Amino acid sequence: MLRRVVPFVLLLAAAGLAETGRPSAWQNDLTPITAADWNSEFAAHLLERAGFGGTPEEISVLAKMTPAQAIARIVRYQGTDASGLQPFEHSGIHDPGLEPFPPSRPAVTDQAKATGEALGIKVKPEGNRRLQPIVDKFFYWLRASVLETNRVAYWWANRMLTSPRPLQEKMALFWHGHFAVNEAKVRDYRKLLGMLDLFQKQGTGNFRELMIAVAKDPAMLSFLDAGVNVKGAANENFAREIMELFTMGVGNYTEKDIREAARAFTGWNFVDLKFVVNQDQHDDGEKTFLGKAGRFDGVDVVNIIVDQPVTAEFIAGKIYRFFVREDLSPELRKKLGAVLRQSNYEIAPLLETIFLSRDFYCPESVGTQIKSPVELAVSTYHKMGLTSVPGVPDFNSVTGALGQQLFSPPTVAGWAGGRSWITPGLLLERGNFGRDVLFPDINFLPPDRYTRNGEIRSVADRLREGLDITAATKPDSKSGVMAESNMLADRDEDFNTRYGSFRGWQMAIERVKAIPRDTAHLDLSNMVVRADLRDTTQVIDYLVHRFMRVAPGDDARQKMIAFLNKELGTSDISRAQTYMEDSLRLVLHLIMSQPEYQLG
Repeated sequence: MLRRVVPFVLLLAAAGLAETGRPSAWQNDLTPITAADWNSEFAAHLLERAGFGGTPEEISVLAKMTPAQAIARIVRYQGTDASGLQPFEHSGIHDPGLEPFPPSRPAVTDQAKATGEALGIKVKPEGNRRLQPIVDKFFYWLRASVLETNRVAYWWANRMLTSPRPLQEKMALFWHGHFAVNEAKVRDYRKLLGMLDLFQKQGTGNFRELMIAVAKDPAMLSFLDAGVNVKGAANENFAREIMELFTMGVGNYTEKDIREAARAFTGWNFVDLKFVVNQDQHDDGEKTFLGKAGRFDGVDVVNIIVDQPVTAEFIAGKIYRFFVREDLSPELRKKLGAVLRQSNYEIAPLLETIFLSRDFYCPESVGTQIKSPVELAVSTYHKMGLTSVPGVPDFNSVTGALGQQLFSPPTVAGWAGGRSWITPGLLLERGNFGRDVLFPDINFLPPDRYTRNGEIRSVADRLREGLDITAATKPDSKSGVMAESNMLADRDEDFNTRYGSFRGWQMAIERVKAIPRDTAHLDLSNMVVRADLRDTTQVIDYLVHRFMRVAPGDDARQKMIAFLNKELGTSDISRAQTYMEDSLRLVLHLIMSQPEYQLG
């Protein structure tokens, strides 16, 4: 099996190919390209950046249009029908008794002791471990929400793969990194799904409206601690992030502006999935914010922020860096900001300007972007012609190992992107991803059905051996010292925390639907035959052109041809048709291990 470690310096050199050459006359030029400029390579580049790559058939369709028609199809969804996309199928794991979900296990047991009920479950009037069902339910929801979030990620990845409107999903991915929230803090897949739905529906719409909607979104309110932002004790988390990360950037506001904005958002909260304003917790007094005075609330603050010229430049610049390239001159940033302001913060006209511009197609922009893990996986599947994301390897595990698991951004700042996606270790993992798709692991264990938590397995094994709960949940000498909280819980006959954690997993797996675990339905032999390829040179050139936006050097190309010749025992494809599948997969893995494969 091929295992190829790509030298880190080679990838950085590949990423800088355009930068080392003479600058193109089109660089930083927002002038629209003409019909005479348009060709299949431009169409392929557009599909790569505005979506997740294109198959030869998709590229051909777009190349036959004018640039304006192609951009209208991508940005305005003209001529595309998305009615076939299926909504997320819930497992039915939530019930109203879980709300409001307590912040911790001690909080839920304290509530149960004080009121006789928690999470919709009454305390047993007497008997052993009277609070155990409540503790079990607490851990159940923690586990179930994680598992269901993983299903949402698969559902979204399948939309990225199959949607006739790829920009809709690409913009949702952009906003997911921009307005970053994660499941570990929110602990409710429904809120994350609701925010994703917002991004999918409004991602190319009006930024002002999107920003207000995000400020009222239960996932964001939960993530940035809206519940403790009250009159007289304003919490500055959201007020700081809305200016620093979401709209203006550092250096365009003062600490006083943060404090005053925080007052404006006091009382903003949620009940289950509904936004509410608790008027008794809202500070309705006069505030002075960014040079304006008034009895502002959160919507007023957003409107004042959006009216700042720097906001348009910040948002336009970040969108540009996501779709085009990291290198953005101050002059071009100002021009892009002006486009966004002139369109009254409508995102679609900005995208049209970018995708039609000479700058977007100049050598400095083409093939110079390191693909994010999600883009790498989805674009690979798309170019393979797959119609669903394989369950083996696990999509969430693969992208997570590469540094980008959906709904798990590391901080409120999202993912750093760019060259942060690449380290020597991550390059090896990227190569292994290709191997695992082309040659699936026969010992694969589905992570949504099999826990790698040693403590959970230990409890399960002991219970199967016939031990009672107390004995089964005591750590042995190999497990180390039990946490103080667990020791106290074991002494408290009202509940057993370790058993609750174990039982929570059981209950979650019972109720959460399983992720389908099929492997990639890939037939490279048929792909080669349909393309009417006659010899190994044509095969290599076809696969390179189909799967790579930056072609490898001629030396690498010749080595791949020689490799395929040796594997097949011939250069004549007609003679190898009956046995060439594994050889084609090996050479595709070799292609996917090239440093240039990481670029889009």
